[in-house]
Amino acid sequence: MEIERKFTVAKLPDNLESYPCHIIEQAYLNTDPVVRIRREDDTYYMTYKGKGFLAREEYNLPLNEESYYHLREKADGNVISKKRYVIPIDKPVFDMTYLSSVGEKVDQISLSVELDIFEPPFAPLMIAEVEFPDRDMAEAFQPLDWFGQDVTGDPDYHNSNLSRRETGPS
Repeated sequence: MEIERKFTVAKLPDNLESYPCHIIEQAYLNTDPVVRIRREDDTYYMTYKGKGFLAREEYNLPLNEESYYHLREKADGNVISKKRYVIPIDKPVFDMTYLSSVGEKVDQISLSVELDIFEPPFAPLMIAEVEFPDRDMAEAFQPLDWFGQDVTGDPDYHNSNLSRRETGPS
């Protein structure tokens, strides 16, 4: 189960180049249900994603390079290219109701932001995603100061929908 929230980016975080970065290319064989192929650096896989916004099923299957490029020729729409920076969240902030339910365990919570910076035709689109172990934590999470609008429930920001568009969301 993938449980994540998505945000636009109001400003880039400081020292962006100091964080790990992955080069991602992905294409969609189908968008309902979502069947995606992805190259992340030198790793290739196919993903099935169920319906939903905040939480949905997700299954990954490994591919080799030859299979990836064979399937990419069959993909519909745009091939999406982006850089993904993985940025740890040192001290995540949650609403008080959630904090009272987890108590001191809050110091053990480890989260990170996956900051996607899209290449043309979707540049200058930037999306920050945070994955969570459960819905309660996801709903209680308070966005970082460099995050913009919460677009978790907006289908325009699903990569599968971007693949069928000529430009990013306006």
